[in-house]
Amino acid sequence: MEKEINDFLYDPTVGKIVTFCIGVGLIWILIKWLQNRLFTKIKDNDNKYRANKLSSFIGYFLTIVLLTVIFSDRLGGLTVAFGVAGAGIAFALQEVIASFAGWLAILFGNFYKSGDRVQLGGIKGDVMDIGVLRTTLMETGEWVDGDLYNGRIVLIANSYVFKEPVFNYSGDFPFLWDEIKIPVQFGSNYDRAESIILNAGKTVAGDLSQASKDNWKKLQNIYRLEDAQTESMVSLIFNDNWVEYTLRYVVEYKKRRVTKTQLFKKILIDIEATNGEIKLASATFQLVEGSELKVKNT
Repeated sequence: MEKEINDFLYDPTVGKIVTFCIGVGLIWILIKWLQNRLFTKIKDNDNKYRANKLSSFIGYFLTIVLLTVIFSDRLGGLTVAFGVAGAGIAFALQEVIASFAGWLAILFGNFYKSGDRVQLGGIKGDVMDIGVLRTTLMETGEWVDGDLYNGRIVLIANSYVFKEPVFNYSGDFPFLWDEIKIPVQFGSNYDRAESIILNAGKTVAGDLSQASKDNWKKLQNIYRLEDAQTESMVSLIFNDNWVEYTLRYVVEYKKRRVTKTQLFKKILIDIEATNGEIKLASATFQLVEGSELKVKNT
């Protein structure tokens, strides 16, 4: 019995397994220490998130390297078999490999980061987490009107960044241009209507004009862009039914619905205060009298 125990304790394979377990333990103790002690001092949440993700990836990589080094003599005879099997696995797992490559592209290509509002694969939402294979979104829209959460969490493969356009609503320029249309009856005071609508835009969304303009200038220093008007503006067209005013304004990407509510409310109040000088239009239908039909009995 004692001989069997000694043989087991001095077995090279057992020693390698013990060495591997100790090495893995040390690697992950170091990784966790870095994450809990060092990375917690990073003030920027985006940099902290990336540091944690990168350190976890390094931990897995070092674990695989340690396994390969310790058991290299055992794996040497299987090199050819692993090569053939690896080719088959690579073909079968091409989507997984593409998702991993997509993860690297997201982290280092600045496609988007945690907290951004994006649209991936036709799904729009806020990025909750960027995993090695999938991006987790808190979905907005669908059966809910506006840019509000619907409560559904969606997992999207990172490979989508290579297959479809990535729409980022809050990347380098965290503002959007939005519009509302106001139909006004013919015969109204057009100048006053324009003044009321423009004043509403300046009152409700005017504080964002300068902030968005400064942000746009930063973009112009990086990319080739023309100068854009960030102040509220009103344009006018008319058709057979009414005169239509369009108010264009800048809004934060998470406040489109709230801003529209405030704009419509102010415009309605100001138009009603004109005591009929300005009237909102609605769809009208004109019934045309048909020609008289005479039936002669024979």
